[in-house]
Amino acid sequence: MLPFSVLAQNTVKGKVVDSSTSQPIAGVTVAITGTNTATITDSQGEFTLKNVKTGSTISISFLGYTTQTIKYNGQTSVTVSLDSSEKAIDEVVVVGYGKVKKKDATGSVTQVSEKDFNKGATPTVENLLNGRVAGVQINTGGGPASGSAIRIRGGSSLTADNEPLIVIDGLPLLGSSEGTPSGSRNFLATIDPTTIESITVLKDAASTAIYGSRASNGVILITTKKGSKKLSVEYNFQYGSGKNRRKIDVLNASQFVSAVEKYFPGSTNQLGIDDPSTTATDNPLTPGVIEGRILYDTDWQDEIYRRTDYAVNTLNLGGNLFKTIPTRLTISNTYQEGLVLTDKFNRSNVGLALSPSFLDNHLKLNVNANYSNEKNKFAATPIGAALRMDPTKPIYSGNNSWGGFTEFIQNTSTNQLTSGGTRNPVGNILLNNNVSNVNRVFGNVQLDYKLHFLPELRAVVNVGFDQSKGEGDNFTSRNSATAFSILDGTLESNKLGSKSNYSSSITNKLFDGYLNYLKKFGKLELDATAGYSYQKFERSYFNSNNIYNPNDIADEAIITDQVLLGFFGRTNFTWNDKYIVSLSYRRDGSSRFPKDKKYGNFPGASVAWKINKDFFKDSKVISDLKLRAGWGVTGQQNLGINDFYLPLYGTGNPDSQYIFGNNAYILGQPKAFNDKLKWEETTNYNAGIDYGLWNNRISGSIDVFYKLSEDLLFGNAPFADGSNFSNQGAQNLGSFTTKGIEFNLNADVLRGTTFKWNVNFNASTYQRRIKSLYAGSDTYVGGIGGGTGGTIQIFSEGWTPNSFYVYNQLYNQNGTPIEGAFADLNGDGIVNEKDRYIYKNPDPNLLLGFQSNMNYKNFDLAFNLRASFGNKMYNNVKSANAYTSLLSDVGGTVANVPSSTFDSNFTSTGNNVIFSDYYIEDASFVRVDNITLGYTFPQTEKRKSTIRLTAGIQNPNFLLFTDYSGLDPEVFGGIDNTIYPRQEQFLVGLNVKF
Repeated sequence: MLPFSVLAQNTVKGKVVDSSTSQPIAGVTVAITGTNTATITDSQGEFTLKNVKTGSTISISFLGYTTQTIKYNGQTSVTVSLDSSEKAIDEVVVVGYGKVKKKDATGSVTQVSEKDFNKGATPTVENLLNGRVAGVQINTGGGPASGSAIRIRGGSSLTADNEPLIVIDGLPLLGSSEGTPSGSRNFLATIDPTTIESITVLKDAASTAIYGSRASNGVILITTKKGSKKLSVEYNFQYGSGKNRRKIDVLNASQFVSAVEKYFPGSTNQLGIDDPSTTATDNPLTPGVIEGRILYDTDWQDEIYRRTDYAVNTLNLGGNLFKTIPTRLTISNTYQEGLVLTDKFNRSNVGLALSPSFLDNHLKLNVNANYSNEKNKFAATPIGAALRMDPTKPIYSGNNSWGGFTEFIQNTSTNQLTSGGTRNPVGNILLNNNVSNVNRVFGNVQLDYKLHFLPELRAVVNVGFDQSKGEGDNFTSRNSATAFSILDGTLESNKLGSKSNYSSSITNKLFDGYLNYLKKFGKLELDATAGYSYQKFERSYFNSNNIYNPNDIADEAIITDQVLLGFFGRTNFTWNDKYIVSLSYRRDGSSRFPKDKKYGNFPGASVAWKINKDFFKDSKVISDLKLRAGWGVTGQQNLGINDFYLPLYGTGNPDSQYIFGNNAYILGQPKAFNDKLKWEETTNYNAGIDYGLWNNRISGSIDVFYKLSEDLLFGNAPFADGSNFSNQGAQNLGSFTTKGIEFNLNADVLRGTTFKWNVNFNASTYQRRIKSLYAGSDTYVGGIGGGTGGTIQIFSEGWTPNSFYVYNQLYNQNGTPIEGAFADLNGDGIVNEKDRYIYKNPDPNLLLGFQSNMNYKNFDLAFNLRASFGNKMYNNVKSANAYTSLLSDVGGTVANVPSSTFDSNFTSTGNNVIFSDYYIEDASFVRVDNITLGYTFPQTEKRKSTIRLTAGIQNPNFLLFTDYSGLDPEVFGGIDNTIYPRQEQFLVGLNVKF
């Protein structure tokens, strides 16, 4: 007879924690091997497993961690530490309309889970991902919750949308160009990053083709956290204090006075120097100098910037609602101040996730409901004015004119402004009040039913809804100098100020339905999906324009609904767990194209071979080696919000009206249209290797890709004379290519019991080239300021898009540029427009990302670093402001200049100086985004909570390395024109789990 203990039914209690942080892990599967007995851990990482027999094997597994097993020998309590491993063999990654084990993925797919997100200040979702994925470039502005330019593999279009498709829990969102309601910072600003569980990036067409119509620029899949069964409470708090650490070097008051005396000795009376009787209060131009003595030394950049506050409070509640519905409730608030005075962002979120199961787990229901309120105070950003404003002037004038702010006055008796000159930047900010309020409701309900009579077949229905309503008011005081324009030769006749209000509504409705069949036939595993998708977008907007001006007419419109239809399918064949073939197809219809061009076809195919299964079965070095290859076609239909394919009438210019009797009527006029417009298409080829060494202690991937975009959508291409109702409009023309290489590496450098060190490194390079354009003609883009303005970039066949189009600067024997002297490149003896040439471009030659996580006992230290090499920048701050003539500005005023003015001693923007290649600079950089130090107080018998404290620094200025002379080398588009600076923040945080 066997001992009684072998047959006894025992109960085991335990806890599962992360081996690196000692933090509990919720949702871990704890199962008795070879049986159907299993449970999952609660929010505290705790579990209770019943019916365990002596000698049984207990398996502990969780997404992103290496599975562990325990032999049961009568223990009543166990504690299990799981090693984090992105490379874990059973890791599941999210793909379009389903999931797949990472080891079976055939496309270029990267998933980043919550534990690997960027630390520090992350007010919007994309901040979690910056620098973490090879081939993904994210450029975020410096303002609070500022929008980001996101590019995957350089984008795929020239003038159409280049943003990736973003999908949250199966709900595709409108992009930034169309999905940002009036008054919002950006279309992702209303989403709470603390609710995100994982982010998956699909980069190649073999992965993205199933999304067809909007997948040419890649797809980002966001998965939010689901409900939990056991009652849990988690509170997160983060506070940051920020400051501006970078300024443009302009002249101080003493240097400014000396420069004016040197370059314009006849203009020094403007500073009060020539009139000893001038006092600081009655000098109409510059009450800053008296008898040659400087009374004020105002740093206008310091005056428009401030110390900032940043605060995030998040409360998460989890548990079984009505004892049967796993639930998660999240309540959060994010408050962020911008560096510019009065600029602030305040977001409040409420999120609810329900995850019940019915019919013996055959029917699963996921409900995600989110409400967000975004309140903004938008500041005027007179950064250019702060560079030019006279430093000998005080902020306030001492009288009541112009709101009490010092301005350039040409008539002291009437306090009339000069016709030109810089306006007081502080007054510009404080005499404006621009506020907004944005409400957003979004979410989805997903039903997943596994058929009782055929459990291999699942039916999934996903219904989504996303509605944003924004409204706001813009007010400029009549006392603001910036509110006045010259009428009848005077500024006094337009003392109106400005007041307007606006509103908009954007609604996104989704219905997806698909079937999935998964079954194994001997050595063959079949995974097939087929479905239908319907998505509709409704928009309206209103803008009162200036209600103080009776000539301003309100602008109101309800925009034609946009509808997208899709029929899609995907089949994965896996043979003997070695060879995988994946085929996908989507037929998409868009209401933005004429009837005979409405539908596009987007196929994709990929294969994979697990080489290690054939050649390295017993290798102790190579634990994973998979070869991948894929091809696919994706589409593009996003060319802005208009009905450019329909023959429509619109209202004419309000200044051109028909007089009938005593009334004036605005005329209707036909709009330009193109009834032959069709899909822009991108064909993508990808090949890659996934590798793992020493039991996946080191793992990663290498990818090479090539993309060809054809029938490019241009919003304003030229029409032949007389062929349309305008000389330009939307057309398909041209093509361009992108090719590149990506490398990713994850490594557990140290796996000690007390000290662990994990790193992630990624590198990518790509090259874009325009293959063809309409009739081979160049297109000039990249508007710049300074002088009479113009463009500095070009689209030209054989060159990188947005390459710089400039004159070749000549220098004297001392290496100083000669003003207005350029090379005669075509040798015709005349230097003119024909001598401009294509020189450099904003694209980087190499992008790098590096993240490090170290753990010593209860301490942890993390930092992430990014680098860009070879990218060039046009310094428009220097080209528009670094001239000695500005020291004696128009209208009898003076203006400050950057200290770099005297490197060239250029006098003005004339003679095409602003188009010189002298202003093209190397903008390569290496920067550390964030450093975070944490300490975790684990649970004890007396204290049932886990407490974690953190401290860190965001955007440390002393860890930005660059030779670029401007404010910041990281500017999207390659033109630096007084950007909003990024603030350096010191951060502290608290996390408490009960």
